[in-house]
Amino acid sequence: MLTEINAFLGSETPQGWIDAALDQQEVMLLDHKNCEFKAASTALSLIAKYNTHTDLVVYMSRLAREELVHHEQVVRIMKKRKIELRPLSAGRYASGLRAGVRNHEPVKMVDTLVVGAFIEARSCERFAKIYPHLDEELGKFYHGLLKSEARHYQHYLKFAYQFGDAADVERSIERIRAIEQELIASPDTEFRFHSGVPVAS
Repeated sequence: MLTEINAFLGSETPQGWIDAALDQQEVMLLDHKNCEFKAASTALSLIAKYNTHTDLVVYMSRLAREELVHHEQVVRIMKKRKIELRPLSAGRYASGLRAGVRNHEPVKMVDTLVVGAFIEARSCERFAKIYPHLDEELGKFYHGLLKSEARHYQHYLKFAYQFGDAADVERSIERIRAIEQELIASPDTEFRFHSGVPVAS
């Protein structure tokens, strides 16, 4: 799956992000926790907005529960490491991707699903990049998340094709990919799980 995901993304996480992640593991865990909660919230919002699409509703309900389990797992790891919960500002990544979503239906739904696919794919790619460098407990946990993130990517993409025109989905992927690659490769004054190349602010 990683080969497919890397091809879909079209770019790799820069070494600068990996170095920052290893140096700021507390921030990484805090933001990872927030990302899992946001992923659950996104799934619930899709259920609310597109509540006549049975397949989507059933899957997103299951996805929301799974993301909340991951959220709880990160909280437990943080508690074990005596990392206190605290507010952490959101990075630019998700909002930057959402800026590329068209604002009328049905293509808004397609773009939203494509954005979801990119977020899950990049999460998977980053877990794969970072887990070999972590301590045994955290490395094992992050390695264990690879399959679920890959599966989520597949389902988001599947639904985009299910509810959209194939040619339009392909154009959406190309457009969102260009935005995503810029967000990942360009300098970023904040370190977050999906941030770009960290630089001093």
